[in-house]
Amino acid sequence: MKWDWHAVSGFMPHFWDGLLVTLEALALGSLLSFTLGLVWTLLMRTPTRWVRWPVGVVTEFVRNTPLLVQLFFLFYVLPEWGLTFSALSTGVFAIGLHYSTYTMQVYRAGIEAVPVGQWEAATALNLPRRRTWTAVILPQAIRRVVPALGNYVISMLKDTPMLMVITVLEMLGQARLFSQQHFQFTEPLTVIGVAFILISYLASLLLRALERRLVR
Repeated sequence: MKWDWHAVSGFMPHFWDGLLVTLEALALGSLLSFTLGLVWTLLMRTPTRWVRWPVGVVTEFVRNTPLLVQLFFLFYVLPEWGLTFSALSTGVFAIGLHYSTYTMQVYRAGIEAVPVGQWEAATALNLPRRRTWTAVILPQAIRRVVPALGNYVISMLKDTPMLMVITVLEMLGQARLFSQQHFQFTEPLTVIGVAFILISYLASLLLRALERRLVR
């Protein structure tokens, strides 16, 4: 097998386009999953059963359904009900929703890890409930769970190639399209594989640095 550098140079403009889409989907999906996960967690802690029960059913259903099935459903079924979104928007929402059911559990563990004395101190100071959450509990809980949330970012990165099935041309989608057009598969797929390794490794290094900073 001979390595064709001309194929690599021809693929690189497509690679940068795909990388931009991948990072955009990753950033927006991560933000959505972190936000929704916190919302699910707070709703599950409400004393009202009629709030906890629907949230529990929805999150369990999403967590136990493959992401690929959710992508197909959102992209191909929702338009039949009059809900049409762009492929990238659909992919971002699907990834964010899917992973929010996992970050929800991370937040729950972080909140439960806050010492009981912190709750008691807030009560003794007669802090309003909202102030207790925003100034006492959540800052401590989120600080504890940042490393775990970072691991899910890496997992989301490795799931972005699934967006190809709903016509989003992220890195793998660009490589597949280029390979089919030029009948050269080795070079573009190798470039994509190396890119995923490098991005994941850099993300893990940043995660370790952040974890050490939080420990200090």
